[in-house]
Amino acid sequence: MTCSLRCENIADTEKIAKKFAEIVSETGAFVCLHGDIGAGKTAFTKLVCKYLDVKQKVTSPSFVILNEYKSGKLPVYHFDLYRLESEGVSTVTDELSEYSEGKILTMVEWAEFSPDTELPFDRVIVNITYLNETEREFDFSAIGEKSEKIVEKMAL
Repeated sequence: MTCSLRCENIADTEKIAKKFAEIVSETGAFVCLHGDIGAGKTAFTKLVCKYLDVKQKVTSPSFVILNEYKSGKLPVYHFDLYRLESEGVSTVTDELSEYSEGKILTMVEWAEFSPDTELPFDRVIVNITYLNETEREFDFSAIGEKSEKIVEKMAL
């Protein structure tokens, strides 16, 4: 199952983030975020957290690898694997697995640095493509039954 959604402006991006937050607030999810630098991975995460009522300031975890937000509707764990690259990902493999179970939301930026064998089987993949200053395309796909249901709801 896949779903492509095009955003022409920030209001469209907010709508997608709000819908995604509503869906995952019921089940939790492990989300792999893909996209070039500046595509909007952190911006999307911030908006999802906004609609999950996270009270803390949501920032990029580039230098700390993981930010935790526990003030919203469910715990949110925000990883950034960019600085680790492929070789360093093995140092957080156990943590990634640990943050893939239960009613929590785990958002992993630069998940492409982690080999598929090291990621939880059930996951939503969000590829964000920068089209121009205001436009983005969000491609949602899923691996696993739980994530398939999330992507199906995004397509409605």
